Amino acid sequence: MMSEPLVSVVMVVCNVDRFLAESIESVLGQTFKDFEFIIIDFGSTDKSKAIALNYAARDARIKLHEIPNFGLGEARNAGCFLAQGHYIAVMDADDVSTPDRLMSEFEFMEKHPEVGLLGGYTEWIDETGRPLRIERFPTEDHEIRSALATGCPFCQPTVLMRREAFVLVGGYRAAFVFAEDYDLWLRIAEHFPCANLRQVVLKYRSHPYQVQIRKSRQQSLCILAALTSASLRKAGKPDPFNSLKEITPAVLASMGVSEAKQQIFADLAWIRALYLSGDYSNALKSSIEALRSADWECAESWQIAETRLMVARLNWKKKRYASSILTAGHAFVSRPIMLGRPFKPLLRWFGWLKAANGGN
Repeated sequence: MMSEPLVSVVMVVCNVDRFLAESIESVLGQTFKDFEFIIIDFGSTDKSKAIALNYAARDARIKLHEIPNFGLGEARNAGCFLAQGHYIAVMDADDVSTPDRLMSEFEFMEKHPEVGLLGGYTEWIDETGRPLRIERFPTEDHEIRSALATGCPFCQPTVLMRREAFVLVGGYRAAFVFAEDYDLWLRIAEHFPCANLRQVVLKYRSHPYQVQIRKSRQQSLCILAALTSASLRKAGKPDPFNSLKEITPAVLASMGVSEAKQQIFADLAWIRALYLSGDYSNALKSSIEALRSADWECAESWQIAETRLMVARLNWKKKRYASSILTAGHAFVSRPIMLGRPFKPLLRWFGWLKAANGGN
């Protein structure tokens, strides 16, 4: 009888045949070997299932399962609740894990038994694998908790989590489509310290078919719902999102989230989607329009500051240096607390600061 693996790698697959083989091989080629590889196909109509079957026939660590196309959250749950490992490593079917990813994450978690959730830096690549940039995340628990209040400080396919942490909070919630990871991280962070490694552990592929580009509006509603849900739990109130199957503007409005606040989050999601897709001109235009909108009179200081920093960075890319520096200054005025960590975030934002182990 085979012993339980130390790590369960969980990958969900739906119509990603263009990138799937490279992604699977990056897992099979890990320097860390004691893992099972659970692949969930949830409705592929291209060659994805055939590719996965081919690899499963060649490597006994792969366990391929097929389920109906219920949704991304349900697919991730199907894989994670099948996991036998002490740790669950999340992997996406269009990304590439670095060879030492699992080894580095496993060793960290073994040395820090209190940590329930671990991620790492990413190198963004395009459709062809060409490097684009390094994405760094806060690494210390207090930094991550602060960041969770305004956004997601993890890249999901870098995450290694303790199986007990995943089970304790009940896994992903299906209603939080396109933000199911953020909602899960918020709930795990209520019970366990979190961390990110100061090293690149994943090549994150940016391409036109990604969720955040196609579904930014719905994603913004789910992000806002996750924050509302966390706020209710913190106040000791019941979490109504446990029983919901869908998050809509009407649902959020019934919980006291105004239309103006919903629009602000939608604007932020759209701006970020444009930026991540490389459409810098429209990202700049949308950022400026958002700041001038009447709805933004209700915006929180961090939202105004982050959007002004986006404008500053986009102006810098267009070599409008004076406008960039002036707008960055306005961002600090919008949120003076940023001066408490004085120039590190701003320098990193403009790409002038390199983390010691974060790559080029």
